[in-house]
Amino acid sequence: MADAIRLSSLIHSLRFSSPSLVPINQNLVKIIPIAPARLTCIPRKLSLSFKVRATVNETEQPKWWERNSGPNMIDIHSTQEFLDALSQAGDRLVIVEFYGTWCASCRALFPKLCKTAQEHPDITFLKVNFDENKPMCKSLNVKVLPYFHFYRGADGQLESFSCSLAKFQKIKDAIEMHNTDRCSIGPPRGVGDLKLEPVSAPKND
Repeated sequence: MADAIRLSSLIHSLRFSSPSLVPINQNLVKIIPIAPARLTCIPRKLSLSFKVRATVNETEQPKWWERNSGPNMIDIHSTQEFLDALSQAGDRLVIVEFYGTWCASCRALFPKLCKTAQEHPDITFLKVNFDENKPMCKSLNVKVLPYFHFYRGADGQLESFSCSLAKFQKIKDAIEMHNTDRCSIGPPRGVGDLKLEPVSAPKND
């Protein structure tokens, strides 16, 4: 009897003194630890919104071949644009890259080429999409990608070669060789058997 009275008194005191001990009945006491609430993961709805946002941002990014390093890197879309760019470059060194959007070697090499263009603002870099300019590429004897031509003023074409990322030193060596101070007088020459695209004659009213 004395033990029952002591147990009842203990249960009564625990009920009001400790919130982490919850009495189940008069003969059994169950201890339930109460831990502070913790945020263990991002709510599902919030996580989904992040995924959607990332997908939208990815679609807004330009394609790898559409990225330019600066004003000295120019996209060429026609034979006329190519000849005009060579003429406007004057006596500056011009490096022409022939590439394909499907070419893995072209894509791997492109960031290195952009960095080189930033390091040499005095050099004009022309980007020629092979698929958009097949007749011109054929006239220039471009048969493998990526392929490079070096031009300078009246000296015309200085050098041409194929180059991958592993052999990028070839481009650096060619720049060191050809990007020297010189003076050339005369129109650009040595660009192969290029034929200008036909331009429709203006109509007489």
